Amino acid sequence: MMKQILCCATLILSLSLFSCTSEHFLKETDYRAKVETDFQAKKDILNQGNLFAVFDSQLTTPEREALMFLYAYMTPGDIADYSGEFYLNNVRQSLQLRKESSWGKTIPDLIFRHFVLPIRVNNENLDNAREVFSKELWPRVKDLSMLDAVLEVNHWCHEKVVYQPTDIRTSAPMATVKTAYGRCGEESTFLVAALRSVGIPARQVYTPRWAHTDDNHAWVEAWVDGQWHFLGACEPEPVLDLGWFNAPASRGMLMHTKVFGAYDGPEDVMQQTANFTEINIIDNYATSAKVDVTVVDKDQQPVSGANVEFKVYNYAEYFTVAKRTCDEGGHTSLSAGLGDMLIFASANGQYGIQKVSFGKDKNVVVVMDKTEGTPVDMTVDIVPPAENAKIPTVTPEQRQANSARMAHEDSIRHAYEATFPTEASLQAFADSFKDKSAAVIAFLIKSRGNHQDIQTFLQNAQAKNMGERALALLGTLSDKDLRDTPCSVLEDHLYQTSDTASVTEVLAPRIENELLTPYRSYLKQAIPADLQAKFKQNPQELVNWCKDSLIIRNDLNTMSTVTSPIGVWKARITDTKSREIFFVAVARSMEIAAWKDAVTGNIYYRIGEEKPVHVDFDNATVKHTAEGMLKMNYKPITRLANPKYYVHFSISKFDNGSFRLLNYPEDATWESLFKQGTNMEAGYYLLVTGSRMADGGVLSNVTCFTIEEGKTTTIDLVMRDNAEEIRVIGNVNSEAKFNLLDGTETTILNTAGRGYFIVGILGVGEEPTNHALKDIQLKKEDFEKWGRGMILLFTSEEAYKKFDKKNFPNLPSNITFGIDTDGSMRKMIAENMKLTHGGQLPVFIIGDTFNRVVFESHGYTIGLGEQMIHVIKGL
Repeated sequence: MMKQILCCATLILSLSLFSCTSEHFLKETDYRAKVETDFQAKKDILNQGNLFAVFDSQLTTPEREALMFLYAYMTPGDIADYSGEFYLNNVRQSLQLRKESSWGKTIPDLIFRHFVLPIRVNNENLDNAREVFSKELWPRVKDLSMLDAVLEVNHWCHEKVVYQPTDIRTSAPMATVKTAYGRCGEESTFLVAALRSVGIPARQVYTPRWAHTDDNHAWVEAWVDGQWHFLGACEPEPVLDLGWFNAPASRGMLMHTKVFGAYDGPEDVMQQTANFTEINIIDNYATSAKVDVTVVDKDQQPVSGANVEFKVYNYAEYFTVAKRTCDEGGHTSLSAGLGDMLIFASANGQYGIQKVSFGKDKNVVVVMDKTEGTPVDMTVDIVPPAENAKIPTVTPEQRQANSARMAHEDSIRHAYEATFPTEASLQAFADSFKDKSAAVIAFLIKSRGNHQDIQTFLQNAQAKNMGERALALLGTLSDKDLRDTPCSVLEDHLYQTSDTASVTEVLAPRIENELLTPYRSYLKQAIPADLQAKFKQNPQELVNWCKDSLIIRNDLNTMSTVTSPIGVWKARITDTKSREIFFVAVARSMEIAAWKDAVTGNIYYRIGEEKPVHVDFDNATVKHTAEGMLKMNYKPITRLANPKYYVHFSISKFDNGSFRLLNYPEDATWESLFKQGTNMEAGYYLLVTGSRMADGGVLSNVTCFTIEEGKTTTIDLVMRDNAEEIRVIGNVNSEAKFNLLDGTETTILNTAGRGYFIVGILGVGEEPTNHALKDIQLKKEDFEKWGRGMILLFTSEEAYKKFDKKNFPNLPSNITFGIDTDGSMRKMIAENMKLTHGGQLPVFIIGDTFNRVVFESHGYTIGLGEQMIHVIKGL
């Protein structure tokens, strides 16, 4: 009887489990078979380190298939650096939210699979944001419509984060919350994570580079009731499809989004990789046109398999925004906004360069008639797309209600920021470091929400008489490192390195732009003692070990992420960049001086005082860098005495069939680098110069040259000039009125006096205005030397109250702040200058009291200060 009962119970349990697990997450049979095949292939490749143990646990069919989908398309680093339990928890939460949300049942499987389930948005490090965000957000949105939920989530994001430029490493969503600000890539990653945490499909959209100005931008699209809509991350508007970037986006050349996994949606596919499908959604924002490209050799024969790079002029370089591979007939194509690009085609040691104008050119032939060493000198005139913004309607009531909400959200965020340490609150702690107290205070203030970790690190080190060494370590870090590195990571590096080791070449945790991890203690334990001894005795043995023991599969990591040194050791399969960082990490853990050169990207090690050895993983022999000297002659053009790197010119080195930018410091100039000459690695180089015009166009010059070992190469730095003199482009009423901050009514003339002046109308807290003010700060000395009046106006009293001058401490002293109380100043400028939609903020003009305007800028413009000083010097 008992046996029968047990058998019945077992049968019932089996049927119950079957009924719970039989429903497929991957419902399409063909797609499920593809995922299973790709998953098995990934499992076969990553066959060390027991990286797939989570699949041995008890899983339902939907959980197993969802995990399979993630693992099939994750990078080796994401598999090695994060636990299976981490991914399983995220999968379970996503599946549960789909059941609980009112919109879950309306989301097609394709959309849910690619735009809700994935944790990774771009190249940020992963964290538990989905779990944390969901707990706080779900009660706020669960009873809303899908559209209102999207708007609400963005308001919540604004409570946590505002825009502030940061370095290129993308912080994780939780770290962004801790900091309370982030650049656009971090804000958009943050918003996507927040939307997905409540089961709303979302994707990060970005323009690789703007065509009409320097820099780029990223924002978010959310899927609402069957349609994709865009919004500015952490910049809530009353309606969707509205942001400060409507106008610049209409001038974009390409808009991309990286969709996790093998995606077969309706959009134009740019490329399909082992990790993502990149789609082109330019038509959501701007008018586009297709160009067919044919690549031929010098004998006019089609080149099958040629690599084609489409390049946009930006930051004084031609930046690759799209890559294509030619078919057997040498053909490829691209759809882009109606502006100009440069095409670079290469194959079999040959290359060709050709300008293309989308909307004008339908068929372009690129002739590969150049090889490494071919001298090149060519002029290129670049015309960006024209503005054609579509702005949705917002009622005054909607605008007022939204502004009130944003002011409240600012107060919430400011209350959190008020918990950060101040100089006064830190003084007592800092005094224990005696003459280093100022450095202690500076580090802790920069650390913002991470101040407790940094303070604990310093406190513990001071107790062990290692306070100065700890400060030296912090001095090697970026500001972002201070904001998101735990105490435990810093202590691993401090206490696992001898007191006498070089600070910059051994102690420093940072190698390139990777997330800092506690790799030293792990590597010292994991690497066998005899192998460590060989590495220390001869670092070239470490080079050989990396060459022989690590399998390089760049095709498996196309996300620009970095596998941690620990992850590389576990998996033994990695990418080129992660191998380089791993090499330096192991070397430093063995107290071998090693580093990655910030300018060239070369890897070096050094023994004692010997000459640095250039690491070449493809060649086992020891080699030193062959160098020559580069000098540039420059004949100054009007108003430009000393061209700046990244602003007026850049240099790239030919490497493996393409040109790779040299990353000199941001303050580098012709005088500081090349007037007297700079030692550079021997090789073939590309010099790009450009003069950006007020309409966004560029007068560019491209030069290719060779640097030979032991020789000095002298070339001309050619800056093309606009032959057209400064001219009147509009008119302004110098008697136009505004209010000073104390409420006194005045005019431009009364404030600035007779002569030239600048008037700017600001969009407080908005990214374009922040960029403009920071650009003006950089030219403080020039503006003060000019001495004329600069009038910066807020759009309202409320906007003025939101402005925090502490964020812009170096503005010129000749600025007068005021309020355009009734909007009449903005209206007058917009009408006289024929600006659409009232002129996207910020609006700047240079005019005079004869009511003439000689310069105008509105909306998103990088280098505004430089542009205005350029005009001023010509007045």
